[in-house]
Amino acid sequence: MTLPVSDPAAWATAMNNLGMAPLGIAGQPILPDFDPALGMMTGIPPITPMMPGLGIVPPPIPPDMPVAKEIIHCKSCTLFPPNPNLPPPATRERPPGCKTVFVGGLPENGTEQIIVEVFEQCGEIIAIRKSKKNFCHIRFAEEYMVDKALYLSGYRIRLGSSTDKKDTGRLHVDFAQARDDLYEWECKQRMLAREERHRRRMEEERMRPPSPPPVVHYSDHECSIVAEKLKDDSKFSEAVQTLLTWIERGEVNRRSANHFYSMIQSANSHVRRLVNEKATHEKEMEEAKEKFKQALSGILIQFEQIVAVYHSASKQKAWDHFTKAQRKNISVWCKQAEEIRNIHNDELMGIRREEEMEMSDDEIEEATETKETEESALVSQAEALKEENDSLRWQLDAYRNEVELLKQEQGKAHREDDPNKEQQLKLLQQALQGMQQHLLKVQEEYKKKEAELDRIKDDNLQVEQLLENFHEKQENCGSRLCASSQEGEQPLEKTAVSNPVKSEREALLVGIISTFLHVHPFGASIEYICSYLNRLDNKASYQIPSKLTTSPLLPISTSDVESLMSRLQHTFRQEMTGVGASLEKRWKFCGFEGLKLT
Repeated sequence: MTLPVSDPAAWATAMNNLGMAPLGIAGQPILPDFDPALGMMTGIPPITPMMPGLGIVPPPIPPDMPVAKEIIHCKSCTLFPPNPNLPPPATRERPPGCKTVFVGGLPENGTEQIIVEVFEQCGEIIAIRKSKKNFCHIRFAEEYMVDKALYLSGYRIRLGSSTDKKDTGRLHVDFAQARDDLYEWECKQRMLAREERHRRRMEEERMRPPSPPPVVHYSDHECSIVAEKLKDDSKFSEAVQTLLTWIERGEVNRRSANHFYSMIQSANSHVRRLVNEKATHEKEMEEAKEKFKQALSGILIQFEQIVAVYHSASKQKAWDHFTKAQRKNISVWCKQAEEIRNIHNDELMGIRREEEMEMSDDEIEEATETKETEESALVSQAEALKEENDSLRWQLDAYRNEVELLKQEQGKAHREDDPNKEQQLKLLQQALQGMQQHLLKVQEEYKKKEAELDRIKDDNLQVEQLLENFHEKQENCGSRLCASSQEGEQPLEKTAVSNPVKSEREALLVGIISTFLHVHPFGASIEYICSYLNRLDNKASYQIPSKLTTSPLLPISTSDVESLMSRLQHTFRQEMTGVGASLEKRWKFCGFEGLKLT
C-alpha cells in the first residue's frame, strides 16, 4: 500500500507507529476510527496467525528495532524523517513534571505560526517563547504531550518548496527545565502527600480501639452511687476506677473528705476478699495437681497391667495358639501401649522433679547470709558443700530405690528379651552415673575448701608467732636501753633526761608514724595519721591475745600525737599546703635530713 507524498494521512501513519492517536492540524483526530489498543488503523485488517505465510504465533518485534518514520506534510512546511540507520538523538535527563520542550534548528525564516502548525499536532500549546537565534521553548498542557514532541527530533524541515538555506533546518527537540513545571509538580506532590496523610489518619482512626466512657464529675448523688457500687463485688472494678479519677482530679476537700474516706474504707474491705480468693485458687490448683498426679499414677498402673497382659500373651504357651494376623495385631498393640506408658511415666517423673526443685529453692531462700570475714565465708561454704553433699547422697539413694522398684515391677511382667526394659535400665544407669560424678565433684570441692581453710589457719598461727617475737625483741631492746642509761656518764644522763621520747609507747608511735610518712612523701594531715593509728591499733588488739599486748596503744588522741611530733623537730616537719580555702597543715618525715644535720 503506497501513499502519495501529498497524502495528509502520512502524519497519522507516523503517529500510529508510536501507538498514539493521530491528530489533525486543528487538533481533531484525523481518523475517527483509530484504535490505540491495536496500535494500527481499523481500516487495515489485523494480523492473525491464520494468515498465509505466517506460523501459529507471529514472531515478536525486537525492542531495539528502529521505528520507520515517514514524511509529514503541513500547510506551510514539510518534515522529512532522519536516516533510520543513525543513532537516536541524545536528550538530557527528564526533569520532574516536565511540560516544556526546547526546539532548536529552526529555519531563519520560520515564524511562530509555523511552529504552532507543526507542534500543535502533539497536544494543546499553552505558551511559546521564540528567540532570534533559531530556537524556542514550547509549553504544553500535559506531560505526555512532551513525548509526542520528542518524536519530531531529528526531522529536517523545509518551508514550502524553497531550497534556500534560510528556509531549511534540522529540528532538535529536548526536555527543558522550567520553574512553572517544577512548581506545579511540587504542588501536585504536596497534594498527593496530603491525601496520603489523610488516608493514613482515617485508617488509624478506624483501627484505633474505642475510647473508654468518660468519668462523671463528682457530686453527692454520684458519690452515693459509687459508694454502693464499691460494696458490690461485680461492680467494684468500675467504681474504684471512678474513685481513682476523682482523687487525681483533686475533688477531695474538707466538705467531701468524709465521703472519700468512707469510699476508701470500702475499697480497703476488698483486700481480705482478694487475699482469700487468691488462697482459694492456690488451694484449688494444688488439689488439681494432686488429683492429676493420682490420676496419672492410676493410668500408669493400668497401662502396666495392659502391657503385662500383652507380654503374657506373647509367651510360647499361649502364642502358638494364635493365628499369624492375631500375633501381628498383638505385637502392634503391645508396642503402642509401651510407647504410651513410657510417655506417661516420663511426665510423672517430670512432675516429681519439679516438686523437688521447688523444695530445694525454698531451702536456699531460708539459708542464712554468709559472714563478712574470709575465714567465716570459707566455713559457711564448707557447710553448704556438706549439706549439698548430703542432699545429693539422699537424692542418689532415692533414685536407687526408684530403680529397684521399677526393676521389681518390670521383672514380674516383662520378658527377659524386652528391648524397652534394657533401654530404660541403660537410661537409669546413666542417670546414676551422672549423679555419682556430680557427687564426686562436690566432694573434691569440699576437700579443696577444707585445705584452704587449714592453710589460712596456719597463716594466722605464723602471724601470731611473728607478733610474739616482735614483742620479745621490743622488751629486750627496752631492757638494754635502760642498762646502758644507768651505766652511762653524767652528760649522757643529762641528754637522757632531755630526751623528747619519754616512754616505750611514744617510741612505738614514732616508729609507726615514721614508716607511715615515709610512704607518703607529700605529707599527711594529723587527722589522717591518727585515723591510721586507731585503725592499726584496733587490728592489733583484735589479732594479738591479751597476754601479749604489753603496751596497748589506746587511747590515741590528736593532741598527743601532734605534741610528740612537734618535740621531734629533726624527724618531723610541719608545712602549709594549698591556697585560700584549701589551706591545710601537713606533716612530713625529715629523719634523713636530721641525720645529716646532727
